[in-house]
Amino acid sequence: MTTAAQISLVNDLASQVSEVVTDELSLLAASTDRSGSVAAGLPLAVVRAHSIADVQAAMRVASAHRVPVVPRGAGAGHLVVDLSAMDRILELDPVDEIAVVEPGVLNARLDAAAAEVGLRYAPDPASAAICSIGGNVATNAGGLRCVKYGVTREAVLGLDVVLADGTLIHTGRRTMKGVAGLDLTALFVGSEGTLGIVVGATLRLKPRPVSTLTASAAYASVAAAARACAEIAAARRLPSMLEFIDRRCLEAVDRFAGTRYAERGDALVIAQADGPAAATEIEAIAAILGKEATWIEQGVDEESSDRLVETRRQVLPAIEAEGSWFIEDICVPRSRLAEAVDRISEISDRHGVRTYTLAHAGDGNLHPVIGWDPSPDDVPGVMPPAETAAGDEIFALAIELGGTTTGEHGVGRLKQKWLEPEIGADSIDLQHRIKAALDPLGILNPGVGF
Repeated sequence: MTTAAQISLVNDLASQVSEVVTDELSLLAASTDRSGSVAAGLPLAVVRAHSIADVQAAMRVASAHRVPVVPRGAGAGHLVVDLSAMDRILELDPVDEIAVVEPGVLNARLDAAAAEVGLRYAPDPASAAICSIGGNVATNAGGLRCVKYGVTREAVLGLDVVLADGTLIHTGRRTMKGVAGLDLTALFVGSEGTLGIVVGATLRLKPRPVSTLTASAAYASVAAAARACAEIAAARRLPSMLEFIDRRCLEAVDRFAGTRYAERGDALVIAQADGPAAATEIEAIAAILGKEATWIEQGVDEESSDRLVETRRQVLPAIEAEGSWFIEDICVPRSRLAEAVDRISEISDRHGVRTYTLAHAGDGNLHPVIGWDPSPDDVPGVMPPAETAAGDEIFALAIELGGTTTGEHGVGRLKQKWLEPEIGADSIDLQHRIKAALDPLGILNPGVGF
């Protein structure tokens, strides 16, 4: 974009939105994200939206100037629309058990507000304290409790969405049931900002459990841990959380937090049960976990249960403290979890790379985190060659095992080449046609997803 064209864009934005910034520090902050990815250049400008009207105006201006738009993310040569200031909980209804929120509301904040009236927002990503509802919707985020409560899609009843031309549409409803028209809500959930910008969400809340109890067990091998997880499912037990952590993760947590988990075995499983029957359920789950365990502990109350779960929440901060890292995200059938973990270890050893593997074992969603020691030769946001090769093999492994290359993080730019082998060329063509209908100029998050 020429300097004159950029000035024209900024002037048009300034006359129609509450706040537009172009200083280098703000543009630099908008050119990176939590993943560590760094854009090749700076955005053209950042619109800090304070209302739906701001988002509509930004999209009308972007359409007129044919400028690509990235909602709250990195974008060299793009217009970034920052939704973090739209952070109001507009309604919280304890009778209908719904919440109406703006996209910048943080996941944990909504859950805390719901707790005040005896409810909870069930989706629980490990990053709940810092991730927003808008981001959760855009990627159909999962989390620790999804084995029982489902992912974000199951919690979204309706959406307010600004389309590429600035049109505001409302999808879904406030009721638990409704089949009028096509399910546009499901279409936008997980669309990664490529079809429209979510500016509001009507969300389903759940009764807060009267009791939540936890059991944690260590194992001499990954295979033993995976067998325990599989047996829980076979026994038709229903944990509200079932997490797997490998030795490398445990060693990182030990170095980070001064704990001694790695001394107990090569893998750790954390299970949780909630509701009126939590005590009975966790006893049954603990009995299964204990069959091959080298160590097992049950939380006798919510405080001790929270302490056991904290180990899982410390894994990513611990890995971040050890150098550069990249979080992979694949999902395989639960019956093939052990095979996936073993193959990931083999791939890592063969390429000589460091991989930490943790998983939402209840639904087969693995997060192999590839780590490496930073080097002056590193390209920001890009893995070194050996790590990249290992990552590609891990994606191929997911498809080979009958799974998917992304369970909850999305396709983004990284996994585009794996989309056709997974879903087929005809499906991609259909998605392109849907995209063209909603965003004919192709300005919404171009180059992302399909």
